[in-house]
Amino acid sequence: MTPVFTSLLETDLYKFSMWQAMLHRHPATQTQYRFLCRNQTAFPLAELASEVEREVEALCTLSFRPDELAYLRTLRYLSSDFIDFLRIFRFQRDFIRIGSDGPNLAISVDGPQVHVMAFEIFVLAIVNELYFRRVAGPDALVEGRQRLAAKIERLREFAAEPPRRHPFRFFDFGLRRRFSGAWHREVLATLKQELPEFFTGTSNVLLARELDLVPIGTMAHEYLQTFQGLGVRLRDHQKAALESWVQEYRGDLGTALTDVVGMDAFLSDFDLYFAKLFDGLRHDSGDPYVWGEKALAHYAKLRIDPASKRLVFSDALDIDRCLNLYRHFADRTQCGFGIGTHLTNDTGLRTLNIVMKLVSVNGQPVAKISDAPGKTMCDDPGFLAYLRQVFGMHSH
Repeated sequence: MTPVFTSLLETDLYKFSMWQAMLHRHPATQTQYRFLCRNQTAFPLAELASEVEREVEALCTLSFRPDELAYLRTLRYLSSDFIDFLRIFRFQRDFIRIGSDGPNLAISVDGPQVHVMAFEIFVLAIVNELYFRRVAGPDALVEGRQRLAAKIERLREFAAEPPRRHPFRFFDFGLRRRFSGAWHREVLATLKQELPEFFTGTSNVLLARELDLVPIGTMAHEYLQTFQGLGVRLRDHQKAALESWVQEYRGDLGTALTDVVGMDAFLSDFDLYFAKLFDGLRHDSGDPYVWGEKALAHYAKLRIDPASKRLVFSDALDIDRCLNLYRHFADRTQCGFGIGTHLTNDTGLRTLNIVMKLVSVNGQPVAKISDAPGKTMCDDPGFLAYLRQVFGMHSH
C-alpha cells in the first residue's frame, strides 16, 4: 500500500514560514506538541495506533527532492540558508511517540522545535485518511462530488450579483482535515477548472506547485504561542512575535493572526506601526462579524484606510458563510476566505475534530485563550489564569 505521504512538500505553507523564522531567531527552542480529538468518533481512535506508526515511519524516510527545493527557491520570502537546511532535513522517529490511552489515540512530539514543528500537519492528515478509509462506504465520493458540484453552482449564481468594491476570493485550507490525498487533489483541480475567477490558491504547497495555484499562508497559533515561553514579558509576547515576523519577512507574508489571546488583547498590541506594516488580519475564532467590525474600527481609529487592508476569514467556513461575510464587508475592505473541512471533507460523513497543539516551550506551559470558549487550549489551569490576568481578561 502506498503511504499517505510521499512528499515532504505536501504540508501547509505557514509551516515553512514559521519554520524559517524559528530557525533564524530561536533555533534552540525545546517544545512539546500533543494530539487531541475533540469529538465522538465512529470507533476508538486507539485502534489506528499501529497504522499511524507505520505511516510515520514511512514519513521519517522522506527528504526534500531537488525539484521540490527548486520550487521553494521560487518563493522570494524563503531564504537560501533555510532551503539548505531543508535539503538535509529528515524527521527523526525518536522525537514522536504514538500509542493509546484507553480508547484514545495518544500522540506526542517532544524535541527541538525546528525538528518537530512540521510533524503536525502530516500526523493530522494521516489520522484523517486512515479513519475515513475505515468509515467511508463506496459511495462517499459520489456524495462528495455532488456536494462539490452544488458549491460550484452556488458560486456561479453568486457571480451574477452586482460587483462590490473588492473581488470575492477563496482558497483551500483543508489539508489537515481532508478525506484523502486523492480527493484533495480532485477537489482543487475541479475548482481551478470551474471557478478560476474565485478560487485562487491553497495552503498545500505540493498541490499549489502541481496545479499552478498560489501557495497561501503566513502564521499559525503556535508561532505566537511560542513567544510565551521565550523569555520576553508575557504581556509583551504578541508584540515580540509580530516584531520578529516583520524583521524576518520585511513586508512579505503580511497577514497577522489575531486570536491567540482574543481580539481585544490583540488590538491593544496592534498599534500604528504594526497596523501599517501588516497587510491585514486573519480571523479564526469567535463571531466573525463582531471581529471584522472591531478590526475596521481599529483601522479607522488609526486613520488607516480599511480599503488598503485585508481581512482573511478562516473559521469553520462554508460557501454561504463566505458569501454573507463578503456581502457585509467587501465594499469597505479587501476580503479573503480560507475554507477547510467544507472543501476537502464534505462527503456526508461526520468529520473528526482533531488538533495537534503546542503545549509547552522550554519547559513552560503555553496557552491559547480563544474568543470561542471551546477552542481555548492549555494543560495548566494556573498558567491559564495567570495569562488571563496579565491581559486583564475575565475567566469564563
